[in-house]
Amino acid sequence: MVATVRLDENLEKTLNRISKMLHKKKSDVIREAIRLYAQTVEEDKKSKMLRAIEKTKEIDKKEYESFESTLDDGI
Repeated sequence: MVATVRLDENLEKTLNRISKMLHKKKSDVIREAIRLYAQTVEEDKKSKMLRAIEKTKEIDKKEYESFESTLDDGI
């Protein structure tokens, strides 16, 4: 697949500098950047999900403890 991307002047300079520094084609740098970005997005999504799960577990534990104390009161 071929994709066309418009870059502002600063981003173009950055791409050129990185390409030269790594001795890689610009297209290779762009592909690698997309892969790294996608990985970061996935890791961030996973991290948010794990935090939500932990928060839910904490709330459930408090509810359970509250329920248990009600049972212990003989109700």
